[in-house]
Amino acid sequence: MRLIEDWPVDNASAAVVAGGRVREHHGDQERRYPLASVTKLLTAYAVLVAAEEGAVEWDQPAGPPGATVRHLIAHTAGYAFDSRDVQAQPGTRRIYSNAGFEVLAESVAESSGIAFPDYLAEGVLKPLGMGSTALEGSAGSGAVSTCADLALFAAELQAPTLVSGELFAEATTVVFPGLNGVLPGYGSQRPNDWGLGFELRDGKSPHWTGSANSPRTFGHFGQSGTFLWVDPAAGLACVALADRAFGPWAVEAWPPFSDAVLADHR
Repeated sequence: MRLIEDWPVDNASAAVVAGGRVREHHGDQERRYPLASVTKLLTAYAVLVAAEEGAVEWDQPAGPPGATVRHLIAHTAGYAFDSRDVQAQPGTRRIYSNAGFEVLAESVAESSGIAFPDYLAEGVLKPLGMGSTALEGSAGSGAVSTCADLALFAAELQAPTLVSGELFAEATTVVFPGLNGVLPGYGSQRPNDWGLGFELRDGKSPHWTGSANSPRTFGHFGQSGTFLWVDPAAGLACVALADRAFGPWAVEAWPPFSDAVLADHR
């Protein structure tokens, strides 16, 4: 974790989580950061809770014609990256889409009768004690949180209590396998594997996790300079938040940082 001290940022916070507790941390654990697309992990988990409760069905129509809740959460509904323009038939391409996650949240709100930020708070944040986390904007990119809160969430992702093990296993394996697409910041991936809201490392290269992260690693990174990964093979999770937007510095700094975390906690 000492490598984080060399990051070209003003503020950074990080935590390594294993066995339900923080094993190591760096920086201010209570500083609130914008999460950008790490928000999608929180949104996806709230949708898993909604599905478990029967508030939504995976195959119910949502989004463009022919699309379902499952298509939206797996970035295969056909929406463009940041608009509701339809660029492909559902299920044919992996088009990473903030707009798709916004429609996903609207679908949960419509089906449940509860505004999505409230559904997220009641279904995920409050049960996990994440009192410093809130969805203040888009369900795809508008949450703010702290490293301490995300460490609680990482612990939940290592041993789910809010959803069944069966559903979580489905969420962290490939949905609509074999689809190609672009991983933002890292270019074309063939295939661009994704679960139910969770980005899957699999054999992707280049990638924002470390070279030592197993193919089973899942998580997300955000354009605000944030990431969260869980590596089930290593029994570790890592949260890192910074106050500098994603760019070449992160492409260079993040993988060796993750490799060092894995090496230090074998």
